[in-house]
Amino acid sequence: MVKFDVEGSQNVNVSKIIPCEKTDLEQLEIMERYTQTHRKYSSASRARREVECQKVLFPTLYRSIEKQDLIVGRMDFLPIGFGSVTSVGGVGHYCRFDQLHALGDRLGEAYKPRIEKLYNYWLDHDVKTIYCRENLTDVTIGRFIDPSYPLLATARLSGMMLDYPKLLDNGIGGLKKLIASKKEKHPESADFYDCCMDEMDLLTECALYLADEAVRTAQGETDEKRKAQLMNMAAVLRKISVARPETFPEALQLLWLYALPAGVINYGRLDDFLGPYLARDLDEGRMSEQDAYDYIKSLWTMIENRRTTVNGRVIVGGKGRKHPAEADRFMHIALKVCKDCRYVEPQFTLRIDENTDEQTWAEVMDALGAGATYPTLYNDEVNVPAVAWGMRVDPETATRYVPFGCTEFVLWGQSTGTPNTLINLLKILNIYMNNGVDPMDGKYKLGPIQPKDMAKIKSFDEFYDGYKELLNYYMDLSVQAQYNSYGVMNRECSFLLNSILMDDCLERGKALLDGGVRYLGGTCETYGNINASDSLYAIKHLVFEEKKYTLPQLEEAVLHNFVGYAEIRHDCLACDKYGNDLDTADQMANSLYEFVAKGIRDRGIQIGMQYYEIVISNNSLNTEWGLQTAASPDGRLSGMYMNPANNPQGGADKGSPTQLLNSLSTFDARYHAGSVQNIKFSKPMFNQNKKLIEQMFKVYFRKGGCHVMVTVVDKGALEDAMVHPEKYPDLIVRVAGYSAVFVNLDRTVQEELLSRTLYDESRL
Repeated sequence: MVKFDVEGSQNVNVSKIIPCEKTDLEQLEIMERYTQTHRKYSSASRARREVECQKVLFPTLYRSIEKQDLIVGRMDFLPIGFGSVTSVGGVGHYCRFDQLHALGDRLGEAYKPRIEKLYNYWLDHDVKTIYCRENLTDVTIGRFIDPSYPLLATARLSGMMLDYPKLLDNGIGGLKKLIASKKEKHPESADFYDCCMDEMDLLTECALYLADEAVRTAQGETDEKRKAQLMNMAAVLRKISVARPETFPEALQLLWLYALPAGVINYGRLDDFLGPYLARDLDEGRMSEQDAYDYIKSLWTMIENRRTTVNGRVIVGGKGRKHPAEADRFMHIALKVCKDCRYVEPQFTLRIDENTDEQTWAEVMDALGAGATYPTLYNDEVNVPAVAWGMRVDPETATRYVPFGCTEFVLWGQSTGTPNTLINLLKILNIYMNNGVDPMDGKYKLGPIQPKDMAKIKSFDEFYDGYKELLNYYMDLSVQAQYNSYGVMNRECSFLLNSILMDDCLERGKALLDGGVRYLGGTCETYGNINASDSLYAIKHLVFEEKKYTLPQLEEAVLHNFVGYAEIRHDCLACDKYGNDLDTADQMANSLYEFVAKGIRDRGIQIGMQYYEIVISNNSLNTEWGLQTAASPDGRLSGMYMNPANNPQGGADKGSPTQLLNSLSTFDARYHAGSVQNIKFSKPMFNQNKKLIEQMFKVYFRKGGCHVMVTVVDKGALEDAMVHPEKYPDLIVRVAGYSAVFVNLDRTVQEELLSRTLYDESRL
């Protein structure tokens, strides 16, 4: 059996997690009850076991109401529990073994036997551990996050974007009636429907519990205004426990009430979902603009306090909204909240199209100029037809696309799209060039592919074909690992709360991953794309065009990290690089992109998924994986961070921002399900040239640009923050698909961010 570290890191941790309110002993007792319940229902259906286990957690895990809260619902997550993603707990029935051990250390020796009993039980029942045991290998597929491998795989249910309109239109009571009606039509699925009904009863119990908590809090409150707010919160909760919402606070509270126990950490097109309630309250005088601002800010704070780092997506604007006028009213208030709060979450996202008006553009530029890093901008004129083609859906369905996490697309209420595989294109190139051996650890990782003698390769096409052969092998591993993740999760869980608000689970009487979801899709994150393509171009140019070096000479220099080979490295660095609007490098980047993207997509369709597409993403993993990736022919040194997402290696773009954006628009968006494009400006340059930069973005979008994320920062601020972090507690930067407080990042990640070109007046 393959060995892996069950206590290793499971996700990108940047934000500082808010400590649990429960005492260590209370946590232990809850986890013991959860474990006993899991064992008791081991012979029951997975749906029944799931709901009975959730009854142990909810409403027990709710936290206290805080002073600024206008909606209710904060939640603790324990080392053992049930969830969808590792960002808040874990996937399915989970155990965070490192956290469990830490809890045992805090409790002391007397409690160690109880901790070890839990630890040993969950070694056999933690969903992610089960997946890893069945799918990881010694040298080719590693556990997320173990960057010594060329391919990483995991089990998680990231990016669930639920059908909140179904929830709001029906309310809890209406969903119960819907479930009962479907059970009559599909009696063979009675257990599934009964468990769904129990979940709705549990949600009602949670609403009433929180209502009582609001009343208890109000009884100890001396401020009459705050007391009235708390009593109103209680009234809202009692109403939505049985009836569908009618006002903005009721709709907002119901949505949040559902999201927490469902374990979802992305929220979808809230402007279209909540806009009609907001507009009605404003028009009928139940709410002022300031009230609306305060409620949206309260939601922002709730999302930020979940500390999911790369998630918390709220999407506004764009094509396909059912209530555009009302949605825009929500959007404009939300843009102001975004500018004022400057939180790292939610990942506030604006979908733009040809109808986006100048007022919206002005508000966007003001928020970015203030250093908010939000909104991120997605181009519907490109993305909607691209999604239709890539996911094999009609154009109207494609308007349902929403990004989550580090930019992966799903169709809200209709598709999965979790990125359970990640592939390092540069490490695979290193392995290919070194007779199948990874220079970083000396392990053979070529699989069944025969090593190629670099000295005998006569043309660049022959070299490239050999690299593609190895990529094909790893893409085969990737699609099987992705598909298997759904199989393992489905075997262990039903994800009932997710299933209820996803087409077509209730209609079919099937759980989400058991044939219920309308579109079973997936995504594969790719890393080192541009380092690999720049390396390919350097090989093509220096070895096969200029014939200045042989392949063995180039490989020898790389294996020695260019020590003693300064001239070769100089020539490698001097080769054309992606990001400068040069056909040479850009065409090579596009060639590699299309080969990998089409190969991944084709394999997904062949294995039976609706879609399986690459995501050109990065989080801090481009740095962590870079630490475990050898030097490369583009001139990058061993252990150095790799390029971020679809951007050039830091500093490789030597021209203007227009030239960078021209390179970024090279790739055909049909072949990916999200591509991160970052650009960084100095504050004076951005704020003194807003209209010019706005026009530059518009031209970029017209030329095929799918997306842009913007950081606006004072020149020299990042350098100073590395020396004097205490002076910059609120300095927000775009890392990739997410923002972070700069001083909270690891130094290696800070260095990668610092390496990225800062466009100032000299580069305009």
